Amino acid sequence: MGLNATPVDLGRYGVWLRHQDLDEDVAAEIERLGFGAVWLGGSTPADLEPVATALAATSRLAVATGIVNIWAAPAEEVADAFARLESAYPGRFLLGIGAGHRELNGPDAVRPLQGMRDYLDVLDREGVPADRRVLAALGPRMLTLSAERAAGAHPYLVPPAYDRFARGVLGDGPLLATEHKLVLGADRARTREEARRGMAFYLGMRNYAANLERLGYTVLDLADDGSDVLIDALVAQGGADQVASELRAHLEAGADHVVAQAIPGESGLLGSLSRLAPALTS
Repeated sequence: MGLNATPVDLGRYGVWLRHQDLDEDVAAEIERLGFGAVWLGGSTPADLEPVATALAATSRLAVATGIVNIWAAPAEEVADAFARLESAYPGRFLLGIGAGHRELNGPDAVRPLQGMRDYLDVLDREGVPADRRVLAALGPRMLTLSAERAAGAHPYLVPPAYDRFARGVLGDGPLLATEHKLVLGADRARTREEARRGMAFYLGMRNYAANLERLGYTVLDLADDGSDVLIDALVAQGGADQVASELRAHLEAGADHVVAQAIPGESGLLGSLSRLAPALTS
């Protein structure tokens, strides 16, 4: 469907990690394992230096931001950095931008949809092509904007059922690059415990909670660190084959590209990815 919406070759599977956790060795290993892209989260700075680090350490890997916060990174600075990266590494960078969380943004960040439109206007003027950017989107209005003014959407913290909803809003053409978390391990009690680490933060963000409620989850599912039903839907768990099957479900539901976020546990980030990678290509 939407892989052709951008000239950046993402492949079917990418890896999400905080930009603070990236170095040259990590980027090179992600490429060696066969993943098509690395997505850098944690509000990547406007100078896009972590992106430059990943691109310099690899030869084929696509690099995307997941995301640059429109309230924290001036659009003119981001556009300048984009131009530098495009000159040095043509066709390998996809700019993901988003409005962040109202609870964490400053007092001026009260109209995310209009803020995004204004930001895109600047990127247009500065020459960042629409097919080289994606928007963090959950609700129908931001999804519609993703289809109209970007290559597509990069939703975060969603089960495969969301992809069917998003694809219905986007239509067939735009890119849908969906993030999904995972923990490898046979002991479901242990993997759920690891999966819940940090989940309270996400479930406390109103945009995520509202989206999950739209998908049918209840207040009880969202309470504390999430019900077992919710955790199992948002975090793939089990052996490598089982986790790969759950990630593949996003593609079957309408996504074009799945962004795997490993919750490292005992194996560490690269250990988890090295176990997962062969199962994704089998």
